[in-house]
Amino acid sequence: MTLAQRHCYVLILAFATLVQFSAFTAAQEAKPGWSIPSDIKSELIDGYRIAYKDAGQGTAIVFIHGANADYRSFGPQIAALASSYRVIAPSLRHYYPERWNGEGSDFSIEQHAADVAALIRMLNLGKVHLVGWSRGGAVAIEIAKAHPDLVRTLVMEDGLIVMPVEETPEIRNAAELRANTNKAIEERLLAGDPNKAAEVLVDFLTEPGGWLRLPEPRKQVVLDNIYTALGDNKMIRPSTTCDQLRKFDFPVLLMTAEKSPRSYALYYVEMKKCATFPDPIVIPGAAHNIHGGNVDAYNKALVTFFERAGAK
Repeated sequence: MTLAQRHCYVLILAFATLVQFSAFTAAQEAKPGWSIPSDIKSELIDGYRIAYKDAGQGTAIVFIHGANADYRSFGPQIAALASSYRVIAPSLRHYYPERWNGEGSDFSIEQHAADVAALIRMLNLGKVHLVGWSRGGAVAIEIAKAHPDLVRTLVMEDGLIVMPVEETPEIRNAAELRANTNKAIEERLLAGDPNKAAEVLVDFLTEPGGWLRLPEPRKQVVLDNIYTALGDNKMIRPSTTCDQLRKFDFPVLLMTAEKSPRSYALYYVEMKKCATFPDPIVIPGAAHNIHGGNVDAYNKALVTFFERAGAK
């Protein structure tokens, strides 16, 4: 073998090794350190594998879950609405099926919004019906602000939104109650008692004794995600201005429930001061988990809204 041939052989070997290493590295990055359920799809978004439920065909509805929840929360909606729509329900970064310990700096409303927006584009869903429940409402608002081209309609289901508002005694009391509840949840998690932390959370969002009456499958969803409360407690939620809300050029549905915490209705009052949003609809017989508390009324309200908006 001549010297030139030897050099060429070495270069080919080095290139082949680099390709193999790159493929191995990509495979390692694409494989999460937790298992993805067999009936769930996933996509690699910004270095993180997002798990999501995907069912049906047609115009897409994207459900964004709240705190201490995941894609399983919308099981009744997936079953009922997939006959007419394509239903996408992702688990946000660090929620189940990952079992997160609350460490790291990539847990935020903005990151979750960027992830969901990227997923919508990756799946070529076009404009979607965007439904944000509770904390998921804050994620939906950020998507609507940063990616309005992806939004067909926006539904706030007891949706959280932070706005610069004049402090009133009612707003101050609601904030203090939330802060005290968050502190109690964190103390119980750090003490190694996730069941008690979950009880504090659910009783706050429903009523005393709500955790004890919760069906076991729903308890498990809360417990599988309860440590994300540590991430929520240390982050600063983004604020939304009236000018940003006035730019929304898509139909908006504000929804609460008969037994929901009063704070969510207060958010809607502030939104309506900024623009001509419709009055909130109230789902009877349900508490904060509206889509699970009165499934039929909730599903009917969504479909009616979509159809009236002329945006099926």
